Amino acid sequence: MRKNTIGVLLFLCILSLSLVVTGCPGPQRKPPQQPRGKEPTISLYINETGEKKQIAIEEYLKGVVAAEMEPTWPVEALAAQAILARTFTLERIKKMGGVPARGTDASTSVEEFQAYDPKRINDNVSRAVEMTRGEVAKYQGRYIKAWFFADAGGQTAASAEEGLAYTKEPTPYVQSVKDPGFAITKEENKAWRAEFPLSVVRDSVKQAAGQDPGQITRATITKKGPSGRAMTIQLGNVSVSGPALRLALGSEKMRSTLLTDLKVTGNKLIVSGKGFGHGVGMSQWGAKALAEQGKSPEDIIRYFFKDIEIVKEWQ
Repeated sequence: MRKNTIGVLLFLCILSLSLVVTGCPGPQRKPPQQPRGKEPTISLYINETGEKKQIAIEEYLKGVVAAEMEPTWPVEALAAQAILARTFTLERIKKMGGVPARGTDASTSVEEFQAYDPKRINDNVSRAVEMTRGEVAKYQGRYIKAWFFADAGGQTAASAEEGLAYTKEPTPYVQSVKDPGFAITKEENKAWRAEFPLSVVRDSVKQAAGQDPGQITRATITKKGPSGRAMTIQLGNVSVSGPALRLALGSEKMRSTLLTDLKVTGNKLIVSGKGFGHGVGMSQWGAKALAEQGKSPEDIIRYFFKDIEIVKEWQ
């Protein structure tokens, strides 16, 4: 027994000495994170002068955010706009090569790329871009289609097809949610009315559908989406896409496809509705309302888009 006890004690001493020398095994270290990327410099076509210049993307985004949203709005709303503008820029460069017609990554023309106005940049805008530096929205590792608009008329569109007639690729991250901005938006977004001469409507239908509707004596919404937006409209002999008709008639006049009335009276088409814009993705007035409620820029994006992640691409 004594020999066994001495043997056990000797073993414990050796073990203790070993632990002192080598140390107790601690928790395994996580592998080091991969270094984040470097901020890109992009080529920008200045539509007003025809100049092409190189510009750091974060500096470029300040001009975009300043042009796309009111610079005096809450910084969190502007920052949400910055995340979408950054995502839009990178997605377009990756998918389409930017603006191939100009041989550049981006353009200052809203028709070609995004709105851009560096003269509107203020401290609020600069802070918004800086606080979200490098942040983009992704779905399953890919940049989302970073759609936004002014006001949803109370409810955002349920899909890109409903609001934009977009079917080129699946966009499962688009969802229909209540737009909190409807309570604080301009009166013209809460209820609007527009009149169009039937001659203009006929030409617009030709442009939108590629067919002549003939004499137009009535107008009927033949298909509505889940959020209530007009997806197809019958005018004369032609069924036309609601989003396409809106663009053809002028998106500043036919402010949305969330229609409350549509009728032919005399030689005019009378259109009434709610909201301003296509309704897909983020409502800018909604972003303002959420920012005023204390929501972060990232939370604002997650409110309007589902199952996405906000990723920091560079420091």
